[in-house]
Amino acid sequence: MTNEPIVKTVNVSKVYRMGDQEVHALRDVTLEIKRNEYVSIMGPSGSGKSTFFNMVGALDKPTSGEVYMAGYRLMDLSPSQIAWVRCHNIGYVFQTFNLIPTMTALENVAIARIFSGRSPSQARKDAAEALEQVGLGHRLHHIPSELSGGQQQRVAIARALVTNPAIILADEPTGNLDSRSGEEIMGIFQQLNQEQGITIVLVTHEPDIAAHTRRIVRLQDGSIVHDEIVAQPIRAGRALSASQIAPEEVSNA
Repeated sequence: MTNEPIVKTVNVSKVYRMGDQEVHALRDVTLEIKRNEYVSIMGPSGSGKSTFFNMVGALDKPTSGEVYMAGYRLMDLSPSQIAWVRCHNIGYVFQTFNLIPTMTALENVAIARIFSGRSPSQARKDAAEALEQVGLGHRLHHIPSELSGGQQQRVAIARALVTNPAIILADEPTGNLDSRSGEEIMGIFQQLNQEQGITIVLVTHEPDIAAHTRRIVRLQDGSIVHDEIVAQPIRAGRALSASQIAPEEVSNA
């Protein structure tokens, strides 16, 4: 695994204009994240952390400055090229899961693989493997309303994982979960980072969630105010296999 930055921002600023007012969401943020790092971007509401997520995830453009992702200078790319980078290099996980309610877990994951160029049959196979990896091999044909919040977020992680991304960006991934489910999600991220070498960048406002990561970058008022290595990250539980699911959870299958 090379030690080159997978994410690099240089003097990135983002200004939103609201009538006659300017809101500075990011102010000259310069940061490098190397491959195989597990980093949390932490700060209170309004600190700029979600804006930073959108910049490095190629979901929005900075007002000024440069963003590099997986070796690409995003400002040099056309919209179709940026879409290719997003599809083949980045996996996204959001607080609200963003699952299609009428599709099964398998279909929700497979559609991401189809968009990346796989045939439907291969996409279903890859989706089943990704869902098995996050402990949902027994829930392939359940729609989101038949799944708990923690299970829905695991489907979302499988969807991010199925394209074999170099980096997973997670925006408040435990924000809608109870503490037990949140701990399971953090265990999955640690496993993906340590065993598969996937870079994880996690946005959170919760210190106990950030403490699971190996590096914490703190934002305040759009600027980096602290960047520290975590000497002893909290070790979360590992991803669950079907045999480890609680009996009451299985009974709903």
